[in-house]
Amino acid sequence: MQESQTLETPTPQDEDDRSAYEKAAEQEDIDPRCIPQTLEAAPPVGEEIPYPDYSDEDQKNWRFLFNRQMKMLPGRAGEAFLRGVEILDMTPDRIPALAELSKNMEAATGWKIARIPGLLHEKDFFNLLANRLFPSTDYLRGSDELDYTPAPDCFHDMFGHMPMLTQPAFADFYQLFGKAALNAEGADRPRLERLHWFTVEFGLIRQENGTRIFGAGILSSKNEVTHALSDEVTVEPFDPEVIVETDYDVWHLQDLLFALDSFEQLVEGFRSWTRSRGLLD
Repeated sequence: MQESQTLETPTPQDEDDRSAYEKAAEQEDIDPRCIPQTLEAAPPVGEEIPYPDYSDEDQKNWRFLFNRQMKMLPGRAGEAFLRGVEILDMTPDRIPALAELSKNMEAATGWKIARIPGLLHEKDFFNLLANRLFPSTDYLRGSDELDYTPAPDCFHDMFGHMPMLTQPAFADFYQLFGKAALNAEGADRPRLERLHWFTVEFGLIRQENGTRIFGAGILSSKNEVTHALSDEVTVEPFDPEVIVETDYDVWHLQDLLFALDSFEQLVEGFRSWTRSRGLLD
């Protein structure tokens, strides 16, 4: 893992104000699971969410994925994430029930879970976040996609994202993100997507025992979790002004990441940047 002392604020060439959702919709031969859906009605929340009739193969795949990632995370995952797995009572024994996860999450930080059918249109997604509702699928990737799936599934949603929503400061940040994103227009939309990418999905944090991972995109990926703290990655200090102008490629292992000093820094840095853009009061 390489540490860099300075990083000039990059200026993306040919600024594109479209969101990732809009760009994806224009691609040819796109996996239909990657096309955002619009909610036609309020999704079931918390105890309203039924437990699916998962197959034996689904349960086997959950055990494999959970055990594989947990074996790789000691010395790599942040304390907040590992504590969150315990708070949510997540185990390899069976695919967790969203209703049970929601109950535990609500007790920790006031967040609840809303079951959604798949990738959501950005406005629906942000609206749920702004109301302290985490949107989650309840279907699991198949045996042919255990190493990688381009579409959202419940392993990424449950294992990757939910433990961090038991951390109070991070949970507050994510609600603020939803509120700010609802107000974003023009170039501020892709800027917020970059900030989401380099924090929620691919964020690092410095702890007393070293730099650790808290981003869901890393923690739920076999390849990213071994790559993120390697010497092949340059790690820069958290700076919203730099992050929002830093482009990324979703199809390759990430070679540039940003590290927080604390989750309180994330909240305050985000508040400062969004207020400067008129996205939050």
